[in-house]
Amino acid sequence: MSDTILMNDPRVVSTPVSECGEPLVDLRELPGVVIDSRLADPAGHYAFLREGLAARLLRAAAMLPDGLRLLVTEGYRPLDLQVRYFEEYAAELRQANPEWSEAHLRTQTSRSLSPPEVAPHVAGAAVDLTLCTAVGTELDLGTPVNASPEESDGACYTAAPNISDIARDNRRVLSDALTRAGFVNYPTEWWHWSYGDRYWAVMTGAPAALYGPARRPDPAAPALDGELC
Repeated sequence: MSDTILMNDPRVVSTPVSECGEPLVDLRELPGVVIDSRLADPAGHYAFLREGLAARLLRAAAMLPDGLRLLVTEGYRPLDLQVRYFEEYAAELRQANPEWSEAHLRTQTSRSLSPPEVAPHVAGAAVDLTLCTAVGTELDLGTPVNASPEESDGACYTAAPNISDIARDNRRVLSDALTRAGFVNYPTEWWHWSYGDRYWAVMTGAPAALYGPARRPDPAAPALDGELC
């Protein structure tokens, strides 16, 4: 863990953004991708993602073994929701660890939730997902999506040793497809993958992020066509 670059790392926070202007698009009609409703919000924000990421999800889905699908649990997350999630988790950790400094608390919170000002989900540039069968049966990847380090004994980390061989193999299948499609993983969360955000820029050596904070399109999202970032 000591060598892991977290979302609050100064290298991530200081990365510039060169916004490319891609819209958010609705993922619910993508072939080979199943949209799960466990984190559905009334406005349907969870099912949206930047157009370039949606195209890359299609590529990743096409590289999965026969009979498997990508199961998306959350894409875009409005800023106010990210703020609430971050503050609630920080409060939980503060109560359990009153001796922690505010700086250490922020670092520990950033293992599972990005500081709102750099959050990939707020940019529509990150997707939380797992694998399922063609009939929707979710595969074992070691922990539930969104499990915290505390409740999973660290098994939420992508390279965690304390998971079964089956879960490890399933993580490898997911990782291979998403990596080949251009995504990068946040190593404290096996389910979190992003493209074009500040974290992606740091991990790939890109000079700037492609996506800053996003807003839902109005009117309805366009089809997947045209130039992508």
